[in-house]
Amino acid sequence: MILVLTDRQKEILKLIVMEYIKNAKPVGSNLICDILNCSSATVRSEMASLEELGLLEKTHTSSGRVPSEEGYRYYVNNLMKPKEISGEDMLKLQLIFSNNQLEISDCIKKSLEIVSDITNYTSVVLGTKSHDNILKEINIVPLSNDTVVVVVITDKGFVEHKTVNVEGISLEEIKKTVTLINNMIIGTPIDEVSSKLEFEVKPVIGRYVKEHERLYNVFYNVFTNFTNKSVDVVGKSNMLKLPEFSTVDKVRDVLEKLDDNIDNIVKEDSESKDIKIYIGKETNIDDDMTVIRTKYKTDKEEGTIAIVGPKRMEYDRVVNLLEYIKENIEKK
Repeated sequence: MILVLTDRQKEILKLIVMEYIKNAKPVGSNLICDILNCSSATVRSEMASLEELGLLEKTHTSSGRVPSEEGYRYYVNNLMKPKEISGEDMLKLQLIFSNNQLEISDCIKKSLEIVSDITNYTSVVLGTKSHDNILKEINIVPLSNDTVVVVVITDKGFVEHKTVNVEGISLEEIKKTVTLINNMIIGTPIDEVSSKLEFEVKPVIGRYVKEHERLYNVFYNVFTNFTNKSVDVVGKSNMLKLPEFSTVDKVRDVLEKLDDNIDNIVKEDSESKDIKIYIGKETNIDDDMTVIRTKYKTDKEEGTIAIVGPKRMEYDRVVNLLEYIKENIEKK
């Protein structure tokens, strides 16, 4: 159903949403009267109409109104204007992205730490996806008699390294295994390497390498770690500072849902790189939460960044912060 609101109804809804976001208290008609210079009877009538349309709700403890899930959605789609980033916040983010000593993954994480600090929301970053990378080379770097670093390089210049224990295995055996794997699977998409190791390399490796089972497991685990998505959650404890999550039971419930539903938070149901806003039930996490996320893509990697908070989120501020971070990631 398409809702058609009068200009005054739009203004009242916008004021109630913004006031409730700021103070987390139901908004009464007197405040609206003072701002719009309308009679209390007029404002009460308009608030009742907005409630009938499903955009406002009454609370049990106050005569004031709060935005409903549909009210927030209408505000986001029709009334919200992105809020300019303050000079102080901009400077903090610029210092990170102008630091050429930082890897892109560090820039992303540090910028989201700042967003979590200044908003009291939780930030999530889903790291590089490797599905479009092709295996170019595997190398090893001996560190001692018992440890080596396995280095995996892709055609897009992406490098993964992992230190592994090879106690009791000769360097000659390790090099022989690396040569065998390189000969058999170079040119394979990274996401298919584990399968190729299992069905093509594993049946052959025992003919040439004594410690074939241990070495096979070493390289299989390296590739499994490489292709798994890495997720960082920043500022999870910020939930404790929000009035919506003030009870012990609610905090426990929300934190458990965050842990169990990371995939929903960074879900990629669209190829669009636009900022997506999921409110309440749309998050598939908790009816009291909002997730705002966007995708980023550079020459070497791509991923998703998201901000998680209450439905009473500063949508206008978060949208602009995420847009700024995404633009700077893609320029880096």
